[in-house]
Amino acid sequence: MKQATPALAATLMLSTLAMGHALAAETGYNIWTNEYTVSRQQLQSAIAPQFPRKLRYMDIFDVTLSNPRLGMLPGENRMNTVVDAQIANPLLLQRPVNAVLTLSSAFKYDPATRSLRLDAPKVDKVDSTDLPPQYAQQLTALGNAAADQFLRDYALYTFTPEQMQMNGKRFEPGKITVEKDAVKVEVKEQ
Repeated sequence: MKQATPALAATLMLSTLAMGHALAAETGYNIWTNEYTVSRQQLQSAIAPQFPRKLRYMDIFDVTLSNPRLGMLPGENRMNTVVDAQIANPLLLQRPVNAVLTLSSAFKYDPATRSLRLDAPKVDKVDSTDLPPQYAQQLTALGNAAADQFLRDYALYTFTPEQMQMNGKRFEPGKITVEKDAVKVEVKEQ
């Protein structure tokens, strides 16, 4: 990952979503609705300690990601992450470039690995008063290619065999729904 945009997009989404194991104890199962629920606040609390995050781009740019803010997009059944970014290079830039990046991803279940995975990750928006609009469009296009290449199928959470069995019956996650303040995963009998 020598290019800044792949590293930036990958680190942002991986940092946002690499807390599946930490959430296992907090993830709630509702026996009445047959759903596992992970709240937006649980996700936010899990990623906060991973920032600020520093990256190196093409061995000449220093990129710092900070202040992650998670949001839910129920109408699109996606989760988004907004993060502040600062890009610096004393040789090429008179001052650091500041930007706000918004990325989003859907989810899918992989039965072979019993894992909840990212699906169709993308950069939705790049905002910067320090960057001319034509560069923001290029960064968004590169970010989308990188997000797809590096983050598609990334495992967010792996269910244990014990979570998928009860009273001699086997269960499997079904429909995944992003709600206003949580991600819900339906559990159905096989």
